[in-house]
Amino acid sequence: MTFPIVFAVAWAVILGLGGGLLTKIGDWYYNLRKPSWQPPDWLFGPAWTIILGLAAWAFVRCWPAAEAAGETNLLIGLYLVNGVFHFLWSPLFFTVKRPDWALVEVPFLWLSVLSLTIFLRQWDELASWFIVPYLAWVSFAAILNLVIVRMNRPFGANAA
Repeated sequence: MTFPIVFAVAWAVILGLGGGLLTKIGDWYYNLRKPSWQPPDWLFGPAWTIILGLAAWAFVRCWPAAEAAGETNLLIGLYLVNGVFHFLWSPLFFTVKRPDWALVEVPFLWLSVLSLTIFLRQWDELASWFIVPYLAWVSFAAILNLVIVRMNRPFGANAA
């Protein structure tokens, strides 16, 4: 296997499995008030699998052009930054039980996904389109996160 394939697969697997392992769905989560339009819990795993798979494929597609332009560090950096912000959301929401903190983190995640969409276009236009479902899902999740915060606040030590 080549470096781009190994990196892309490792990135997707680490984010997918890590996010799944850090998503502790228990009584606390089930007792949150949620909007009627929230997707069923079973949909999140398949959605993230497809989204991260497409993003990994985009990395592999972009690698040759980024390499030819001497910009592989930029490509890797975009994915690493996105990976950090992607990885932070689940523990903030589910492990620390602070949807309000997760909501503060969402713009950073969203901007990292938007950056992928924009920058990947210079190396492979189709690859940039592979990121659009990720951007759409994070946008939807951000709205859902906001509504959950509004329906359930306050959180933290001062919460009753």
